Parts: sequence; structure tokens; C-alpha cells
Amino acid sequence: MTEPAASDPVSGAMPNASPVSRWRRLGGFVGPVISVGILVCALLEVNKHDWHKLIGVIQASPLIWLVLAVNYLSGPVGDWVIFRKLWKIPVEGIFPLIKKMIGNNLLLSYVGEVYFYDWARRHVHIAGSPFGAVKDVAILSALAGYAMTLLMLVLALPYATSFGFGISGTELYGSIGVMLVSGLVITVLRNRLLSLPRADLVFVFGVHMVRLLVNTVLTAVLWSLMLPNIPLSSWLILSTGRLLITRLPLLSNPEITFVGALQLLGGNNAATSDMITVIALFITAIHIVLFIAILLLDLVQKERNA
Repeated sequence: MTEPAASDPVSGAMPNASPVSRWRRLGGFVGPVISVGILVCALLEVNKHDWHKLIGVIQASPLIWLVLAVNYLSGPVGDWVIFRKLWKIPVEGIFPLIKKMIGNNLLLSYVGEVYFYDWARRHVHIAGSPFGAVKDVAILSALAGYAMTLLMLVLALPYATSFGFGISGTELYGSIGVMLVSGLVITVLRNRLLSLPRADLVFVFGVHMVRLLVNTVLTAVLWSLMLPNIPLSSWLILSTGRLLITRLPLLSNPEITFVGALQLLGGNNAATSDMITVIALFITAIHIVLFIAILLLDLVQKERNA
């Protein structure tokens, strides 16, 4: 019979901790490290913008704030609907999902998924690891983006020809090929790449599609509120163009291309540039305020549980 390993007579610790236990201890630092990184990036953003423009717009039209807030929260709310069905997460699960979105926007793409996986591993009671579901939701988000882009491309092709959108034929057809091949690969290898049941995959994909549609429409409404001299129908066309430009995988410098298309439709370059600047300020302000508020809520909850 094998005797158990003797512990250290001074510290009482086992001489050789298992690799799994070491990784679990290191995993406890993932969430805090990502949170600190997001906070630093958010604070650095404060010095990059002229906040006087934002204050002027707030005083002129608070309705813009409302539309932007609904549009801003459409992503986390869509994720909450998904994980509510998959894991039965509580209402307060919306807060780590907001932090996930902020992390992806301010720090690095998909770092938010790492943070949310760490949160789910510690707070959600499910059988097995939450990694599979988080991975599937991220893959289906990208696939839904491609599907919505192809759908919008078919609907907006006449307008894309008229307005140009700064997209060359090579970039356009190459991007379409990449999206079609990616979708085909995921479909063919779905049993190997995806772990959720088929019904859940269909539900997740549908929520992502609805979220993209809501974001496209509300973006057009927001622009219309900020520059009301241009018809809402024109902004809807351009919002569709924005979806195409930002989602086409082979398009170089999509931000520059989109600004050019926006100014082409907006006519007044100065007003259009100001609108783009103010929207960036809006989003940055919401990122900072919400992230700090969530951190404070986390501290209060830890004090209560201590």
C-alpha cells in the first residue's frame, strides 16, 4: 500500500502541488488582471478627447443619450438572453457581460471572452467546463456577422454601387469568398468545432442576428437625431454600409473607408466629423462610467460576503 506524501514540517504544504491546483490558483488572478488592464485603458482614453463637445450635445438633445444607451446595451442584453437560456444566469449576470464587451473594445479582441469564462467558472453552477459554451457563442457571433453582412450586401448592392462606400471589387469579392468558406467550414465541421446541442446553436445564432439588426437600425436613428437635415432613409442606407465595411474581412482600413462614405452622404464634412467624434466620446464615457460603477459594486458585494 502506497503511503501518502509527507507534508512540509514547517509550512504544512504538500511538497509537489498538482499542476491542476497550480493552474487554478493562477486562474484566480485572470479576472483581476483583466479588470485592471481595462481600467487603465479606459482612463487613458480620457486624455484623448475633447469632452466639451460631448457636454454641448448632452445639453442640446438628451434623447441622443437614450438611443445610444439602448444601442450600447443591445450587445450585453443579447448575450444575457443567450446565457440565461444556456446556464440560467441571474439578472446580475449582465454586469460581467458588460465588462466582457468593454474588455473587447478597450483592451484586446476576445479578452472579454477570457474574462467572462473566468467569471462563469467561478460563479455559474453547470456540469463540466463553461469553455465550450463561451467558445460556441463567440464562433456563432462571428458567423452571424458574416451572414448578416451577406444578407445586407444583397439588399444594399444597388446603393453600394451608387455611393461607392470605397470598396474595390477585389476586396469585395475576396471578402465574400472568405465569409462563404468560413461559414461552410463551420457548418461542415460543426460537430467538431461546436459543443452545444443543435437547438441551442440555432437559438444563439438567432439572437446574434437580431442584435445585429437592432444595432444597425438604432445606429441610423442615432445619426438622424444628430444630423436631422438628412433623411432617416439615407442614414439607414449608410448604416447598412457601415455593417458591410466593418465586417468585410479583407477590407483594409475600414474606419477610413467608413468615414469617407459617411462624409459623402452627410455632405457637410465638418458636421459629419464632429458627429463621429461625439459618438466616440459617448461610447468612451459610457465605458468608463459603467466599468467603474461595476467595480464599485463588486467591492461592495465582497464586503458583504466577507
